Amino acid sequence: MELDGLSDHEYIKIRDLLFKESGISLGSGKKTLVAGRLFKRIQSLQLNSYSDYIARLVSGDDLVELQTAIDLLTTNETYFFREPKHFEMLTEIAKKAPKGKNFRVWSAACSTGEEVYTIAMCLQELTRLGHCPNWEARGSDLSQRVLEKAAAALYGIERTDGIAPDLMRRYFLQGSGPYEGFILVDRKLREKVEFAQINLILPLPELVPFDVIFLRNALIYFEIPEKRKIVTQLLSVLAPEGVLFVGLAESLNGVVEGLVQIGPGAYRVDRRR
Repeated sequence: MELDGLSDHEYIKIRDLLFKESGISLGSGKKTLVAGRLFKRIQSLQLNSYSDYIARLVSGDDLVELQTAIDLLTTNETYFFREPKHFEMLTEIAKKAPKGKNFRVWSAACSTGEEVYTIAMCLQELTRLGHCPNWEARGSDLSQRVLEKAAAALYGIERTDGIAPDLMRRYFLQGSGPYEGFILVDRKLREKVEFAQINLILPLPELVPFDVIFLRNALIYFEIPEKRKIVTQLLSVLAPEGVLFVGLAESLNGVVEGLVQIGPGAYRVDRRR
C-alpha cells in the first residue's frame, strides 16, 4: 500500500494533538520527521491515509494507539555518562548528604534508562567506598515504549563507550549465545531503581521529595509556559537544599524566578528570597 504525502493540514492536526497530550511543541520544520515516524505504523494498521490515522487518534476510542503515536513522535536520545560534569557534581552532593539519610534522585525524562543507571553507578560507587548514604533512583518518561526498554536494562555493546572499564566489570553482565553483543545491568543496581510513566505537564503523582532531579535536554521541546509549569512542579518535590539539573546548553533564566545557579546547568532554590 502506498500513502500520499503528509499534507500541511494533516501535519497541523498531528502537531496540535501532540501538544494537547504532552505539551511538546513541534515547529514547522518537523513535518518530514513526523511523516517518516508514522508511515510504517499506518501501513501496519492497513489504513489508507494519514487522515484516517488522525481520525483514529482523535476519536477517543483507541487510547492504546494514541500512546503508540506519542511514543513514535517523542525524540529519545541518551547514552551512559552523557554530560559527565553533572555526575561529578552528583557525587559531591551525595558525599555531603547526612549519614543515615535516604538519598533520592529522579531522572524525570529518562528515555531508555542510560541516565538512571549512570546515576545508580555513581551512587553505588560511593556506597562501595563508604562515602554515601542509602540511596534510590527513579526514572520516568512520557513514553511507555522507552520505559519498557529501561526496565529491561539490556543494551547493545555499542552503547557503552562512555563507561569506564572498571565500572563495566562491576556493574554489567556480558551477554553470550543469543545475547552476544549485549550487556545487562547488574541486579544490585536494577533492584534499587524504579521506573514510572509520568506526563510532566499533568499534575504530578504524590512523591516524596528528591535530593537531586535531572531534567536534561527535555525542556527544548516546550514553549515557555509549559517550561514554567514543568519546572515549578519539579521544584515542589525538590528537597530544600536539592539540586535541579538541566542540560549544559539549557538555561532556566527567565523561566522560573528564585533560582540560583550553582554550576553549569545546575540550580537550587534561592533560600535568601
